Amino acid sequence: MRKLIIFTAPSGAGKTTIVRHLLQVFDNLAFSISATTRPRRPHEEEGKDYYFMDAGEFEQHIREGNFLEWEEVYPGKYYGTLKREVARLWAEGKDLIFDIDVRGAMNIKQAFPEQSMAIFVKPPSREALVERLTRRQTESGKTLKERIAKAEEELLFENKFDRVIVNDELSVALANAENLVRTWLGS
Repeated sequence: MRKLIIFTAPSGAGKTTIVRHLLQVFDNLAFSISATTRPRRPHEEEGKDYYFMDAGEFEQHIREGNFLEWEEVYPGKYYGTLKREVARLWAEGKDLIFDIDVRGAMNIKQAFPEQSMAIFVKPPSREALVERLTRRQTESGKTLKERIAKAEEELLFENKFDRVIVNDELSVALANAENLVRTWLGS
């Protein structure tokens, strides 16, 4: 039975850094690439970081039932997991690792309760999270405020997940994540 490892966190908590690290450590893990309508950032690649699409294309996939999960995370900005992405990676014999928002994580956990472990990554404090988001310089003033408000809402969901990692010191968070994944995969 293929396993799923779901990482979720508010923006800026460090889940993407942790997921990238785990992909380097565990050979049989494959990254489930999400679809999104948000604009591509300069360092991101189509089909590697996300499947970028416009809202019309995304909504067509919704109508056709092509998503395992999807969410309008920010106004006009959709994110989701295409069923074909999961099927593609499972056909390669891989266990999957997800880097997704809180609601998407809960939906995947509900769809695969026995096959999945959901891990919530949280910052050491609200102040640390705001500082990280500001330091990234990927947001305008308006979208930064949206992300902070969304993060505060998402922090309320930590008790809905199987495990919680506090990302205060990155090396400790990475070691904790490695241990959780190693135990879950039985490797």
